[in-house]
Amino acid sequence: MIWESFGAAVLGLALSWVALRSLADRLPSGRAVYLTGTLGALFGAYLTHAALGTDHVLATLIGAVSVGAVTLSLLIRRRGRRLARSAAA
Repeated sequence: MIWESFGAAVLGLALSWVALRSLADRLPSGRAVYLTGTLGALFGAYLTHAALGTDHVLATLIGAVSVGAVTLSLLIRRRGRRLARSAAA
């Protein structure tokens, strides 16, 4: 489990790095992206490990990358989007 967690954290960091390199203008700060990718991958590893058990290391890492990618996709903004303020504020 320790190696799965370490591998998931490394994969989450790598996924975050790739996202920042390819979508830098559409993502928030690098700190938020790295934190979200790593925590998403760790949660994905935990979830997959709990569902499948101890003998499925590769499937656990695939689950970690999948959940990490999904959580990173939630950070992506549309191009040219501006924050709109409400009239009441």
